[in-house]
Amino acid sequence: MAKKCWRLKQKKTPKFSTRKYNRCSITGRRRSYIRRFGVSRIQFREMALRGEIPGVTKASW
Repeated sequence: MAKKCWRLKQKKTPKFSTRKYNRCSITGRRRSYIRRFGVSRIQFREMALRGEIPGVTKASW
C-alpha cells in the first residue's frame, strides 16, 4: 500500500509535464503499472483470476 502522502502528491499538477507518473487505482503502487487497465500487475492478476476483467483468462498450455 502506498503512503497517503505519495497519493496526495501524485494528485497535484506537476511543475513540468514530464514529472507526471501513473499509479495503481487500487493500491497506489507506482511500479509495474499496466496502462490499459489502470492497475498494477499484482492487482491485474488477482482481478483476472476472479473474472472481473472481461476477455482476460489465465493461460494454460
